[in-house]
Amino acid sequence: MNDFKEIKEWYLDEFKKFESTLNGESAEPIHQLRKEAISNFSGLSFPNTKDEEWKYTNIAPLLKYNFKPSISKGNISVEQVNKFLFDQFENNLLVFVNGHFDEKLSRIKDLPKGVIAGSISEAIKQKSPVIEKHFGKYADFKNQIFTALSTAYIKDGAFIFVPEGKVIEDAFHILFLTTAEDDKILTQPRNLFVAGKNSQVTIIEHYSSLSEDVYFTNAVTEIYTDENAVVDHIKLQEESTKAFHIGRMEVDQERASNFSSHTISFGADLSRNDFNTKFNAEGGESMLNGLFLIEGTQLFDVHTMIDHAKPHCNSHEHYKGVLDDKSRGVFNGKVMVRKDAQKTNAFQENNNIILSDDALVNTKPQLEIFADDVKCSHGATIGQLNKDSMFYLKSRGISEETARTILIHAFASDVIQSIKVKPIKDYIEEILSKRFNN
Repeated sequence: MNDFKEIKEWYLDEFKKFESTLNGESAEPIHQLRKEAISNFSGLSFPNTKDEEWKYTNIAPLLKYNFKPSISKGNISVEQVNKFLFDQFENNLLVFVNGHFDEKLSRIKDLPKGVIAGSISEAIKQKSPVIEKHFGKYADFKNQIFTALSTAYIKDGAFIFVPEGKVIEDAFHILFLTTAEDDKILTQPRNLFVAGKNSQVTIIEHYSSLSEDVYFTNAVTEIYTDENAVVDHIKLQEESTKAFHIGRMEVDQERASNFSSHTISFGADLSRNDFNTKFNAEGGESMLNGLFLIEGTQLFDVHTMIDHAKPHCNSHEHYKGVLDDKSRGVFNGKVMVRKDAQKTNAFQENNNIILSDDALVNTKPQLEIFADDVKCSHGATIGQLNKDSMFYLKSRGISEETARTILIHAFASDVIQSIKVKPIKDYIEEILSKRFNN
């Protein structure tokens, strides 16, 4: 097994190779950001279980592989892509294969004037003013080693810009497909979503794979919601159960903006998600919901931070987990209410169901309140399926297996029902049925 120092040297050496492939791009301003990030990466340490933020998540299995940054797309057919679509008639589809945008597999209908949806690499080349204003401004890499790694290797990702007053009725489905085969590849999607004043948009960030391969996804998503903007975000992670997924989402909200995020996670051997939102002005609404279903030796870890930096803002957070076999779950949710953030209303809850004696959850909901005129609550539960409910269903002639499935569906339903896009709700329901109903 590689030690942490050796694996860092590996990525530093790979960066030199990556840099040599950039040609004229190395003279662009974006490359200065890359160099700053690799310098920071060099000075940072990979976290271990002695670090409070990684206390229950041992990343040693991730660091035993020499993952090579993906430099090209795999050979994917339309038929293979169709297996991952929620609706065969989707209008706004962006497909990335091994982290690289594939225009032939994507399809975008006629968009309203000024709306941009495509490759962030292309937007960087065109020197988009939106990129210059927002890219790299929210996901700080100075103290986060995986974000520094992502920033150093910036190459491609999804870019969506909805200008002032535009309402996009059809969701944008961004599909990140990995086909690693025998290669141990590293894909690092770098996404930026910007919603202008009084705009509305729904974005689905979907990670999956064509086979059970070992690979590493290190994804960073930055989201900016301007005044009165409404952004509905869905993250669906159903990658290979041999893969590793590190994800970070940073959200900045302006006055009276409304942001909601729904995270559904089934895949990856080890999955770590950091979701942070910040209110920059009054009247904002934020909702973070999540559901994870894991089995075997899978580990799912979510760390959230909702920063009530301004008064008169509301936040709602609810994560649920279903764990079987020897799986491990981690929930660490923090709500920060700053001194001047009066009239804050914040709710946070984490509920978990354990289906085996060997599964384990570590949960830590936190409130840090420095204002006195607020309404805040938090809570966490860990338990098994309700025995009385099981007995009731079985007494009605329902088998134990079916009763178990019914109760799991009921437990997960409120998170799923909060998703407004019906095709993705149906897609998730089908996954649940396959997972628990034999």
